[in-house]
Amino acid sequence: MELDRHALVAVIGAGTMGAGIAQAAAIAGHRVVVVDASEVALRRASDSVVASLTGSVARKRISENDARAILDRIGWSISLDDAEDALLVVEAIVEDLAAKGKLFRRLAALVRPAAILASNTSSLSIDALAAAVPSPERFIGLHFFNPAPVMKLVEVVAGRHTAPEVEQAATALMRAWGKRPVAVRDVPGFIVNRVARPYYAEGFTALAEGIAPEAIDRALTSCGGFRMGPLALADLIGHDVNYAVATSVFEGYDGRTRFRPQPAQQALVAEGRLGRKSGGGVYDGTEVPATRFAPPAPAPSIIQVSAAGGTSVKLFHEAGLVCHAQDALPYGTVKVDGVRFAMTDGRPLAVRDDVDALVDLARDFAVTNTIVLSARDERAAQAVAGLVQATGRSALVIADRPGMIVLRTLAQLANAAADAVADEVASVAAIDEAMTYGANHPEGPLHWAERAGTARVAAALRNISEATGDPIYRPAAVLARA
Repeated sequence: MELDRHALVAVIGAGTMGAGIAQAAAIAGHRVVVVDASEVALRRASDSVVASLTGSVARKRISENDARAILDRIGWSISLDDAEDALLVVEAIVEDLAAKGKLFRRLAALVRPAAILASNTSSLSIDALAAAVPSPERFIGLHFFNPAPVMKLVEVVAGRHTAPEVEQAATALMRAWGKRPVAVRDVPGFIVNRVARPYYAEGFTALAEGIAPEAIDRALTSCGGFRMGPLALADLIGHDVNYAVATSVFEGYDGRTRFRPQPAQQALVAEGRLGRKSGGGVYDGTEVPATRFAPPAPAPSIIQVSAAGGTSVKLFHEAGLVCHAQDALPYGTVKVDGVRFAMTDGRPLAVRDDVDALVDLARDFAVTNTIVLSARDERAAQAVAGLVQATGRSALVIADRPGMIVLRTLAQLANAAADAVADEVASVAAIDEAMTYGANHPEGPLHWAERAGTARVAAALRNISEATGDPIYRPAAVLARA
């Protein structure tokens, strides 16, 4: 089975995803028909495609002739009958099992027996949807990510009855569209909506503890390397949507604690603060407030470092700071004007008698412009902040908490990814690829864990679990074995 660029593609549903999928198919050369019962929705979708292509022309990514040709390949209809000759039908309607099942029963009776029926569902079972189709072997999940013309990842989800040749044809077609298809088992949340849950959960957990939202987002963008912080991103997605996905994944796994929804986000939904679309969520409006960094502190007088070195020593030298090696200092420990600090290993400062301050992890200390720290007292905070500022970076002081912000989030993302490996959701490579190209993470969580040291990540998770008393942080079996 093969679908070439001459095959008609039908997209059912003229929402944001439907319009984006139609545009992606037309860019690849297909004739496309978009079907929706609402003429208003069709006009809005058509306008969005025109605006998107106009922007591409303005940025010189395509020519005006190319844009016109793409638009000419897309038709808009209120009649499902216009999908009759399609060889691929992609459903992108409301995320409701009954509504999708009703649609697929109609489509199965309408289109050719050789046509592939695909759902863009992000959370519903492919097997449950395929039950509405007399020939479930031609049914498959094709989960695109928004904006569909731009985002490369497509989760290809075969059900129990999906024919191998259908999966192969769908995968090949997605590659022909310039996408990065990854094979995923039919499980709640597939890869991205399952593995990404800790990114939001950790943001809301820190928020519930009283940490300023802009500090949380700054830590994870500057130190974590993410394009958007979890709270700003949830505001953009919409808390009703994001919380519903969290709940769906949690319930789909029979309440496994790793995926539990966050009460702080539930409260926002209950208050109608759904994010940007409602005018306010975690933040009011679209702008994230300026982060309150530590005020200017005195420059360091004496910097002592472990004779064995450590990550920070190179940064100090690059900033022109003079460091004195001390055999008595443990590896990774720094002493500045009598104040000892080290990088967090998951244990809170309250149980660390060996240091006066802790520094949070950064994915790459060489490029981050912010250092997150916790200190036992004002003197310690000033000493470490002064050293941080002397390297040309800003110091962000937060309350003492197990794992701080960045280490705790990255470790828990790795934990969720390791769970997915154990549950045979997808391969390690597919999970990392999905999180990079579908969630826009700077690197796959398992690749990060390997680079950071799997044993170190597992130990940090054990420390966080012990300090919080929360089993959600217990390392997954794949990590624990390290």
